[in-house]
Amino acid sequence: MRYFILNKPYEVLTQFTDEAGRATLKDFVSVPNIYPVGRLDYDSEGMVLLTDDKTLQHRLSDPQFKVEKTYWVQVEGIPTDEALTRLRLGVVIKGTKTSPAKAQLLEEEPQVWERSTPIRFRKNIPTSWLEIKISQGMNRQVRRMTAAVGYPTLRLIRPAIGQLTLGRLQPGEYRELNPEEVTQLKVIAAKAPKSTTGKRTGTFGTKGKSSGKKPGSKGGFRKQIN
Repeated sequence: MRYFILNKPYEVLTQFTDEAGRATLKDFVSVPNIYPVGRLDYDSEGMVLLTDDKTLQHRLSDPQFKVEKTYWVQVEGIPTDEALTRLRLGVVIKGTKTSPAKAQLLEEEPQVWERSTPIRFRKNIPTSWLEIKISQGMNRQVRRMTAAVGYPTLRLIRPAIGQLTLGRLQPGEYRELNPEEVTQLKVIAAKAPKSTTGKRTGTFGTKGKSSGKKPGSKGGFRKQIN
């Protein structure tokens, strides 16, 4: 069995073929017969797991299991305590309430790559970064969650799944996991409890409150992924 992580760039499909000719994993990963674990939206960036281990793939991507994934989310405006509380308690998306999330403002911008296409922001409205950890996987869930509390997502990055992080991988780069990481991944999958609701499940960063600065106007981060 083989296990890899890829730092998926912006505007790349989490699949190996596309009839419309859009960029796919095939443009970056040359290893045959491996497949992505779950999905990451076309306009989102960050960690994608790839493997030929079908059992692990099922455990980590099936909605019946709760595996925590971490997202760094650049939003328009600076969310209030009330908005953060709503995210933590769950918000209603198309008639379905999301499971409780871990949500906090990042004190500083995480330090990562410049996006290939700069974000669009309004000069008179500051942006801020949130760390959101969820164990669901509803379609475009994080974006819909922040929009539901009044803070649209401008940029979305997934830097970790469980304790597994991107490290120093740049967009489009991938590497094979070492034996210790594979064991760690299997432990996560083995411990993941089944959901009793049957709802879809789908998640790194610092703790802290907003500094009140205007982060993200250049799409950059101050927090290092390591």
